[in-house]
Amino acid sequence: MRKLKLEMEYDGSAYFGFQLQPDRTTIQGELETALYKLTGETLRVKAAGRTDTGVHAKGQVVSFSTTSVYPVSQFVGALNFYLPDDIVVRTAAEVRPDFDARRSATRRHYRYYLLNRRSPSPFWRRYAFHVPARLDLASMKTAAGFLVGQHDFAAFAGREAKGRSTRREVLEERLEREGELITFDISADAFVAHQVRNMVGTLLWVGTGKLSVPEFIQVLAGRDRKAAGPAAPPHGLWFVKVDYPADIYVTEDHLQERRGETEL
Repeated sequence: MRKLKLEMEYDGSAYFGFQLQPDRTTIQGELETALYKLTGETLRVKAAGRTDTGVHAKGQVVSFSTTSVYPVSQFVGALNFYLPDDIVVRTAAEVRPDFDARRSATRRHYRYYLLNRRSPSPFWRRYAFHVPARLDLASMKTAAGFLVGQHDFAAFAGREAKGRSTRREVLEERLEREGELITFDISADAFVAHQVRNMVGTLLWVGTGKLSVPEFIQVLAGRDRKAAGPAAPPHGLWFVKVDYPADIYVTEDHLQERRGETEL
């Protein structure tokens, strides 16, 4: 057996999220079908993040174990041959046996796109949330700055987090406007379910004057989901990148050791 790591990107518009669901089309389902067609094995993949229905990815990472003898370099082209056009494998690499796409991650990066203009856009309609209202971006930036650090993010957690720890560490955030497009970038050690979308929805309350910056801080500290804003739509959210330790990859020394074990 060997462990492989794939880096993927996909347009999530046509899918019911990443994770397998009965009788529904998912990213995981399409990938595992492609892996079966390539290797003849029924494989289960693990993902760095289980993106929701309609959420996109530029740097999703999955891992799986296989007995396939195909060279790693062939996995990219072969899988893309079997995958639909809106799902693409960008890279493939052999990693250490203890690597896990989710548990081995040290940081995850998300981006949310807001199209802030009076009229919608036919080009951004599937990739950014259209907000026609005038936004107080300065107040939104100030409020977003208070998300950095270790906090209990229960106020921004989805129902799936009930009964689980909602304490996370946000390592970095950035809220910027370029013309009509506003981007909200956020990185953390991990995220609770729907955290980014709920934070964006609450920041939009700040931007439209429904919530002051001090009130936003109170929402975060109060840990009450009912006090926060509604979740921003999923189509504006992008899973951008995952960080891992540098020593996850199989080296030539590992390969030589494995060859020796095979000979024995």
